Amino acid sequence: MPSLETQIQPVYKVYDKTVSAYLSFHPMTLEKDLERIHRWMNHQHVIPFWQMAWPIEKIEAYLKKVLADSHQTAYIGCIDNKPMSYWECYWVIDDILGKYYPAERADQGIHLLIGEPYFLGKGLALPFLRAMTMFQFQHTPTTKTVTEPDARNAKMIHIFKKCGFEFQKNVDLPGKTGALMFCDRQKFKNMWSPTDLYQ
Repeated sequence: MPSLETQIQPVYKVYDKTVSAYLSFHPMTLEKDLERIHRWMNHQHVIPFWQMAWPIEKIEAYLKKVLADSHQTAYIGCIDNKPMSYWECYWVIDDILGKYYPAERADQGIHLLIGEPYFLGKGLALPFLRAMTMFQFQHTPTTKTVTEPDARNAKMIHIFKKCGFEFQKNVDLPGKTGALMFCDRQKFKNMWSPTDLYQ
């Protein structure tokens, strides 16, 4: 079980009563996270869907591009301050995905992976995805969040559906066929009550 704690203040933190733990998202930095993300990208459960089992120098170049890209923000997801997941959140209108449907200006997208094998199979994907979606909907103009997991990734598609995302269509993206899915703000609000989930 990883014990390294991040010292960077989270942008969003909640105590999720369903898992009896604090879930938080911290801005990714090269100094703290490069080696960690490189390790995660080379885990067998990540390789088929992210296809980034690269040398650390190539991962560093990729992350530098992410950090310099004004249309997206990268986060490390932590449970009780233990880093366990990587997230990329982006404005769809400025992303290649915006070419695959009539994207609205405030639509936000999500990429994610659970990196630490210790945390797999513990029912954490849904609580983390729910928390990130809750965080994205704090931006009032956003009425829809979007994702496009690999169409072969049945487990992740199932998690997105449980969270409130609805499948739209398969889209041929560079390097993969993605399952385009939308989460409507009102549907999400009807499904999940912060007062029931968090304290």
